[in-house]
Amino acid sequence: MGSIHPRRITDWSDRFAPDLDVFEALASETLSGLPHEILVQCGHVHIVLAEYADDAVLDALGIEDPHELLGLFEGNALTQGAAKVLAAQMPNRLWLYRRAILDYWASNTESLGDIVTHVVVHEIGHHFGLSDQEMDRIEAAAGN
Repeated sequence: MGSIHPRRITDWSDRFAPDLDVFEALASETLSGLPHEILVQCGHVHIVLAEYADDAVLDALGIEDPHELLGLFEGNALTQGAAKVLAAQMPNRLWLYRRAILDYWASNTESLGDIVTHVVVHEIGHHFGLSDQEMDRIEAAAGN
């Protein structure tokens, strides 16, 4: 059996999983890099972070395992003339579920930043009915 390189162990001995502030910063950075036409449709988006989706959300979506939901976009599109109506409603919210994202990150080779970017773009994209090709293009642009 080969020996374990001591440096490898000590490189991780004092590290912790990224906290909610890191997730908020990654999501904010992604949002700021989205194309203008997408940002206009979204309006102001509040980033909301939680460890997992709550049971009511999971039940409403028919999801049993909380690790299966990495994020969720709640809100309305800002179409022409809708801004006044929406001003009285709850703001658009982008939920990121930290523990589910960390679990996915641990099981894949993508960087945490790439995963958060993917979740942000795809949750917004699904909400606004974008095609997979459109979301891939936006995700690539947001990664620059």
